[in-house]
Amino acid sequence: MPQPVDSARRAAVDLLDGVLARQQPLTELAGVLDPLAPADRAAAQRLALSVLRSLDRADRVLKPHLRKKPAARVHNILRLGATELCEGGAAHGVVDACVTLAAAGKRTAGTKGLVNAVLRKVADEGPALWPRLRSTRLPKWLRAPLVEAWGTEAVGAMEAAHAEGAPLDLTAKGDAAVLAGAVGGTLLPTGSVRIGAGMQVTALPGYDDGAFWVQDAAAALPARLLGDVAGLRVLDMCAAPGGKTLQLAAAGAQVTAVDLSQARLGRVEQNLARTGLRATLVAGDALEHAGRYDAILLDAPCSATGTIRRHPDLPHVHLGERIGELIDLQAALLDHALDLLAPGGKLVFATCSLLPDEGECQVEEALARHPALQVLPPEVPGLEEGWRSAEGGLRLRPDFWPDRGGMDGFYMAVLRKADVQR
Repeated sequence: MPQPVDSARRAAVDLLDGVLARQQPLTELAGVLDPLAPADRAAAQRLALSVLRSLDRADRVLKPHLRKKPAARVHNILRLGATELCEGGAAHGVVDACVTLAAAGKRTAGTKGLVNAVLRKVADEGPALWPRLRSTRLPKWLRAPLVEAWGTEAVGAMEAAHAEGAPLDLTAKGDAAVLAGAVGGTLLPTGSVRIGAGMQVTALPGYDDGAFWVQDAAAALPARLLGDVAGLRVLDMCAAPGGKTLQLAAAGAQVTAVDLSQARLGRVEQNLARTGLRATLVAGDALEHAGRYDAILLDAPCSATGTIRRHPDLPHVHLGERIGELIDLQAALLDHALDLLAPGGKLVFATCSLLPDEGECQVEEALARHPALQVLPPEVPGLEEGWRSAEGGLRLRPDFWPDRGGMDGFYMAVLRKADVQR
């Protein structure tokens, strides 16, 4: 009688096929996980993410045992098995599960002997080799400009941070120190609370009461850079998934949150309801939004290259061809934001990108287009001098805070409109 296929492993390989063979982001592959029980769904995600973070290592461990590159699905079964084995999985269970998975597929059934032989060799030799292998490298389209901007050593440190993954950070609705004590987390210097990546957020004390929301420590800084916003009319442009909207509302601002996606705004609405906070939600194109605001937060659409430690699929589905379009859109959004900003008001421009063209260069070019525009020194607790960039913004990278678990890559700058821009 054939052995039952491990549903979590099969789903993990389905996810890998989507990302690596069809260049689909994991966000578009949610249907793969829908039929699974919650525990299997979590296991499949964890397995797929582990393989993507360690892809170069897995391929290097496998290469000596393969005479030619196997078909895509077989290769992904082998990658899954190699990663599990080299990260401490029990050899017998992992090898048998992968052989069973290969045997169950019409196109892969003939390779079960290969899968068995290769993974048994990996089980013997791979775990000792694994720690000595370098972290998975970024693709050339991204690595080359990052090396030019930050240097080879810094990019290597970023790649190491990507391989480690990311802990979970929480933003407190109230006192962050109290939240840290309640959830058993660590209070970070900038005010976020960090917990282990494996913890179930919905089971934490205070979740149902809306005491916090999930938000990377770097992503929590742009809203804080606006300073005291109590009573001010504040626009959150491109607002979803809504962490910054919640921050501004919790700080007492009269928030208008605009996003192109009605579905994504639905998630913002749910979090507002859970936390008991209020904001006006507007589904529409931010470039067409009208009004006058005392302060604006523009977290602009970008390449999201600063989030690879959380989204290791991104380098495999994003070839850089859209970055030029994104840069143009960022500039247009920034100019429009200045039209909506009241004289003397503050605007925080931010992108979760590691590329200077989507950060430092945008601000430098905006200053050239708008002579009365000023860059204000970013001032919130916990900032380190090494994060400050030449034009006056903040440059955050995943290799920062290595002893604390890193942070997402981000750029942000505080701009002040000294007078009416026309």
